[in-house]
Amino acid sequence: MAKVLGLGGIFFKAADGDALSDWYRRVLGFEIQDGWGGAMWPHPQQGFTLWSPFKADTTYFEPSAQPFMINLIVDDLDGVLARAKDAGVEPLGREEGDANGQFAWLLDPAGVKVELWQPPAGA
Repeated sequence: MAKVLGLGGIFFKAADGDALSDWYRRVLGFEIQDGWGGAMWPHPQQGFTLWSPFKADTTYFEPSAQPFMINLIVDDLDGVLARAKDAGVEPLGREEGDANGQFAWLLDPAGVKVELWQPPAGA
């Protein structure tokens, strides 16, 4: 059965993402990645888990008004979307042409945007 495997990441708005990333690097030892300013940890089953600040004015979390978005790793994106549809939830969109895998987005009842991520095979 299609299911969520774990947390793929937490993405949130930050007024000064560079300063925040530096604080997490200095204080908690995060290995901040060049180019996008987040941290990455291997996931025990598939893919990895991200921590990633976004610019305060990002539109990526829309239509949610929340200052964060949750990313969940899934084993079968089509199956999870079918399960959501059976529950009366339609996706906000879908992306299949990304080198990082397949993505789809839902809005939960609290207005939080949920990003579903199926990593590419062998990730």
